[in-house]
Amino acid sequence: MSDELLALTPLDGRYARETESLREYFSELAYIRGRTRVEIAYLLVLSSDAQLLRPFTSAEMDFLKSLADSFSIEDAILVKDFERTTRHDVKAIESFLRARLARTSLADNVSWLHFGLTSEDVNNMAQAIALRTSRDEIILPALLRILDRLAALMQKYKSTPMLARTHGQPAVPTTFGKEMAVFFSRLQKQIQKLSAHQFEAKLTGAVGNFNAPVSAAPQVDWPALSQQFIRSLGLEPNNVTTQILPYDNWVEYFNGLHLTNSILLDLTQDIWRYISDDYLKLKIVEGEVGSSTMPQKVNPIDFENAEGNLGIANSFFEEYARKLPVSRLQRDLSDSTVRRTFGAALGHSLVAYSGLVRGLEKVDGNEAAMRSDLEAHWEVIAEGAQTILRAADIADAYDLLKSLTRGKEVTEMSYKKWIDELDIDESVKSKLRSLSPTSYLGLAQQITENTLHSR
Repeated sequence: MSDELLALTPLDGRYARETESLREYFSELAYIRGRTRVEIAYLLVLSSDAQLLRPFTSAEMDFLKSLADSFSIEDAILVKDFERTTRHDVKAIESFLRARLARTSLADNVSWLHFGLTSEDVNNMAQAIALRTSRDEIILPALLRILDRLAALMQKYKSTPMLARTHGQPAVPTTFGKEMAVFFSRLQKQIQKLSAHQFEAKLTGAVGNFNAPVSAAPQVDWPALSQQFIRSLGLEPNNVTTQILPYDNWVEYFNGLHLTNSILLDLTQDIWRYISDDYLKLKIVEGEVGSSTMPQKVNPIDFENAEGNLGIANSFFEEYARKLPVSRLQRDLSDSTVRRTFGAALGHSLVAYSGLVRGLEKVDGNEAAMRSDLEAHWEVIAEGAQTILRAADIADAYDLLKSLTRGKEVTEMSYKKWIDELDIDESVKSKLRSLSPTSYLGLAQQITENTLHSR
């Protein structure tokens, strides 16, 4: 608790429990561990594939794999101790590994650590792995939980009539389930795109030309080895780079998250409005307080919290889109500190996703209020009525409905009286009488069901 109270940001304080899972991928420990694992994996490849080193014994390979797999916080502290001298984070990792190998039978291979690499080769691979794995283990499951809640609301309220508004004004009827289906469909498309994204990485040396390894070992096909190694890490190789990977590929992922978050912002604001209009009721949670002075209040705090965190997350993603594709000449270091904030952007997103799930679990449709609002706005069937008249070749159909409804209060009685006074065929009048605000729903229920079945 004291750590939370002393935290500089709410992600490591107030929201620490919700973002804890991301520490496995984006904490300082995780970043050091990830780069250490890349260095060890590369050393093994120099022996097994490039055959520049002697073959390692089974015991030696087990030691190296154990060093990677069981990398601890104590190991990371030792790396940070080296960094106080080197003032270079990747060189500190190399120094740590040199010290560990020097006490083993692998001491004769110490000089091959970080062979032909630039620090950015190690950094970008480690971060690409973190982005991919956190997506699969944390981000996508969180988004799928939102999708599940939307699906439940769609199923429950697929035929529940509700007044739709365009420009904030009463428009035509819809169903609450259909409106949730729109968000479900939008979110599902983004989840599919995020899932399919392949993260790029590079291993091309100091300015992207393999200068160092080619000069020392020209017999090795370094571009092929680079591609093979990167693919073994579950990443997509990019061999046309400067010292840094062009981050266009990563920015595409962040742009996808930005759009996803924008869709969810739209959802939070609409749900907030439905709660405000009494179309949705919030379930009472024992012990919760809505206001320090107004005991009657049940506030939509989960949706408001989600809205704020989605906005913060998107500000990070917008900066990534501005900054990461741009580098002075072959590289400058200004991207490095920006890339260390990936955990913050994803953390604020995750807090929002968790809040949305909590909020959606606590809402119930107030079907009586939705129906009452519709019954008070018979003018919303004007679209259908004038379309029926058009189909009956009534030339001034639009104007007839405009004179009945525009700026006027229309009731069931006044609507049916208007029908009685029309000089038209009785079969057309019958169609007009069949319209009502609660039945003029088009294919809302069918669209909702089809959307559910598309999952």
